[in-house]
Amino acid sequence: MQWTDFKLNKQLFQAIEKVGFLSPTEIQQKCIPLILGGQQVIGIAQTGTGKTAAYVLPLLMKIKYAQSKEPRALIVVPTKELAVQIHTHALQLAQFTDLRLAVLYGGVGPKTQIEEIQKGADLLISTPGRFMEIYLRNEIPTKQIKTLVIDEADRMMDMGFMPQLRKIFEVLPGKRQNLLFSATFPEKVERLSQEFLEFPVKVEITPQATTASKVEQEVYLVPNLKTKINFLEYLLNNNKSYSRVIIFTRTKTSADNVFKFIERKKLGTVRVIHSNKGQNSRINAMNEFREGKLRILVATDVAARGIDVEKISHVINFDVPVLYEDYVHRIGRTGRAFQEGNAITLVTKAEQYHLAKIEKLIREKISVKKLPEEVIVEETPFEEQQEMAREIDRQKRREDPEYRGAFHERKGSKK
Repeated sequence: MQWTDFKLNKQLFQAIEKVGFLSPTEIQQKCIPLILGGQQVIGIAQTGTGKTAAYVLPLLMKIKYAQSKEPRALIVVPTKELAVQIHTHALQLAQFTDLRLAVLYGGVGPKTQIEEIQKGADLLISTPGRFMEIYLRNEIPTKQIKTLVIDEADRMMDMGFMPQLRKIFEVLPGKRQNLLFSATFPEKVERLSQEFLEFPVKVEITPQATTASKVEQEVYLVPNLKTKINFLEYLLNNNKSYSRVIIFTRTKTSADNVFKFIERKKLGTVRVIHSNKGQNSRINAMNEFREGKLRILVATDVAARGIDVEKISHVINFDVPVLYEDYVHRIGRTGRAFQEGNAITLVTKAEQYHLAKIEKLIREKISVKKLPEEVIVEETPFEEQQEMAREIDRQKRREDPEYRGAFHERKGSKK
């Protein structure tokens, strides 16, 4: 299928050519005609498959040219990073039109964003909270919004945005085209789709929670945190292979500690992004990473969905994610646009439970590799041993409510 097979106008074809899209991806081939035809759509596709253009192109075609001051389409996304990324992408595709695009997100004062809307905006890209905040100030006219897109619906549900989404549904016209896009389709997303989509067509490009096919996945079993740090140092000393790296951690504290370690050891240019970092700091770090000024980016999962950078050589999961779909999103940062990539996951005894759940979700066993001999394996401190034992107890109780726990058994045996 060629781009010319779609009923798009010459301005969009010009942009497609300038952006360098050679031929439409599978999600684009299936979704663009449906959306142009007014159909409600559920699109399930992993990151890096071209799903943003799959809904942005038909959206731009439907609103076609600037009209009045009122927005006619709304894209709702879970994070600021993703809002900025989609806005940038949509601007590229709309560059030969006169359409006005505005992006709304929190973390900065709303004044500039309100002024943008007042000047006139045809398409809004927004996080749920900021949309409602500006709407409640009577600054967003919603009567003309005839198309609503919810992107990264699985992340939206994980972040607890259902109440805000319901409020948004209430203030939009009842008669509208609804589109939902998600990398995975868990039960929570299915419930959301049932609530606001009428007779949708479901387009599933790969079975849900399928990892990017070009990503080579490896697991290393490590006894403790200090050994993880030693292994990380060993990997990052290989400048040639590890040319552009994202390191994912579970918590903000862990992200900051890993960042400080890399900086102290002078292992490469590095920045850290998480929800405590200011908006400008996060955007600047992303831009530096994209432009190749940064070799290493340390991030929490909040940032995982807003990173659209090609030629990332490695994703390192310093911690195993406990929201298992996040594994798919993390490793989807490499192997993008049909290029090859590597994903390395460091797993302690207490994290093996989560690894097994991830393997069940993605329906594949991840290859376990031996730690290189050069990596110094440290003794596990007593406190860390105790914490891991408690965590393993919690996991066993989750699987079997009758399980009394290793600590309980030891205490019992003394009596």
